[in-house]
Amino acid sequence: MPPSFVEDRRKAALKVYEEAEVPTWRRSGFWTTTLRNLDLDALEPRRYDDLDDVDSRIVQEHLGDEEHAALIVQRGASVVHTDVSDDRVIVMPLEQAVEEHPDLVEEWFAKRLPHDEGKFPAGNAAFWTGGVFVHVPDNVRIEKPIQAVWLIDEPGTVQWAHTLVVVGEHAEVKIREYFLAPGFEGQALHAGAFELYARPGAQVDLAHYQDWGTGEVHDLSVRRVEIARDARVKWVPIHLGGRLTKQTLDIITAEPGSDMRHTGMYFTERDEHLDLFTTDRHEAGHTTGDTVWKGALTGDSRASYEGLIHIVPGASETDTYLQTHQMLLSPKAKGDAIPSLIVETDNVKASHGGTVGELDQDQIFYMMTRGVPRAEAVRVLVEGYFEEVVQRLEDPGLEDLVRRRIADKLKGAEDQVREFIGERAEAA
Repeated sequence: MPPSFVEDRRKAALKVYEEAEVPTWRRSGFWTTTLRNLDLDALEPRRYDDLDDVDSRIVQEHLGDEEHAALIVQRGASVVHTDVSDDRVIVMPLEQAVEEHPDLVEEWFAKRLPHDEGKFPAGNAAFWTGGVFVHVPDNVRIEKPIQAVWLIDEPGTVQWAHTLVVVGEHAEVKIREYFLAPGFEGQALHAGAFELYARPGAQVDLAHYQDWGTGEVHDLSVRRVEIARDARVKWVPIHLGGRLTKQTLDIITAEPGSDMRHTGMYFTERDEHLDLFTTDRHEAGHTTGDTVWKGALTGDSRASYEGLIHIVPGASETDTYLQTHQMLLSPKAKGDAIPSLIVETDNVKASHGGTVGELDQDQIFYMMTRGVPRAEAVRVLVEGYFEEVVQRLEDPGLEDLVRRRIADKLKGAEDQVREFIGERAEAA
């Protein structure tokens, strides 16, 4: 039987889930994310015994042959593969960890993930299965990445996902999570919860890669990172596919000396809908942060990014910056880039900036005068625009994957981008 701290939370969360309505999110009075087209009652957690050949190919395509310290794969509601090559770390299904390491899990489990923040956080707290647990002990340096893969390969699937990562004092580690699906017809839901705790002096290199393919995958997730004294977390989220994505991503610099570097990107296409809200929250003084997000939109897609710097009372001597940029590559795409700031104390450095725009016609014209075709000029400029984010991955295999997917998306939207850029050039 699972420990009481898990079961008690499940029961409390189930009550919230059953009483809560399916939400509609409104951003700044004019942006709406709705689930009216999602048939939630038709979805179910599908269980599997292992990976089939198609799933194995999906994992191989995205992860390549890179060596890892550990790899764990969850397909639907079931962990179907676990491989740990470094015995200094604990990497296992969260369901297993609550049985084998109850004291360690209880100390950190859901510390920053209240179950009553809404219907889907409550649903995750009540229904999560399988899950991922990672513990890196104090003073352990892991050079190879720890990788977790979340697969949805059938329509009608709901995946209640929970990842808990605890990185000990002065430990160093690379964490990679991949969210993958082949193209299929029909709906699916990934309702995820991610929590990472970087203990004093820890150094964490974290990346999330999302590419749900061309199916109707809805992603409703909350991800939170807490950074303790003199610890540092570099976090690079990559969003490259999903019919509807509504995510909250929060970094908390919780103790003096903590530092965060948060650099993300997204590329939307077709009729995709993306709604991201990130928070750089400073709960202690003498903390530092830097947030940079870049996005591009094609087709009829919609994307809203809102970033918030929040410096609480008493967190003086904070130094942080937020910038967000968005590039429109289609006349029908619509986007918002909204930086915001709440400062509740004195003696801080905090600033933000945001842009929404199109490709620079002068740069395109200059490249064309040097013999570069217009389509090639557009490709070079868009890829260069994202390169700041890609290079911060500091992971050759993942960098190559992201660059390939950007190139694929540009090629798929080549006609509409060429038409859009041509119209702008004629207007100028």
